[in-house]
Amino acid sequence: QVQVVESGGGLARPGGSLTLSCAASGVVFRFNQMGWYRQTPGKQRELVASISYGGSANYGDFVKGRFTISKDNAENTVNLQMNSLEPEDTAVYYCKADILMSTYWGEGTQVTVSS
Repeated sequence: QVQVVESGGGLARPGGSLTLSCAASGVVFRFNQMGWYRQTPGKQRELVASISYGGSANYGDFVKGRFTISKDNAENTVNLQMNSLEPEDTAVYYCKADILMSTYWGEGTQVTVSS
């Protein structure tokens, strides 16, 4: 059974940095795409960043060069390096893994940006 587990959330100061990690376990086949989404109360979940197995990355418009997504194909993991954090980045961040014809979500990790 595939499990997607996030780690690395927490509290950061404005202008600070955090790194989120996501690991997909129980995977027999390689992932097609993995990525990070975020959600705040009353809003729809939105794309932060995604990356394909081949390395093609996409970012949400609000990222503006502040975040970098990377992957380790052998370990089915992706990392999200977040720099220049802003209070508006406060949200629950979810990892998503697309494997064959199925989509798997993690339970989310809280990121809070506050002074």
